[in-house]
Amino acid sequence: MLSNNNVEVKQETRNHKGFFIEQGLYKFMGIDQSGWALICVDEATCHYVDPDNLERVEELMES
Repeated sequence: MLSNNNVEVKQETRNHKGFFIEQGLYKFMGIDQSGWALICVDEATCHYVDPDNLERVEELMES
């Protein structure tokens, strides 16, 4: 799966509370039992979002 990879969110992505979240780079932490994806900017700023709103960021260092 995407575990511990960098992801970006699609435009107009909302969190589980219905609020829009900022586009940018997030760390994918996993998917909980209810189906929400947990993504974090840092240790203090995380969001639950619909996994369909995530786009994987390919690492530039892949060979």
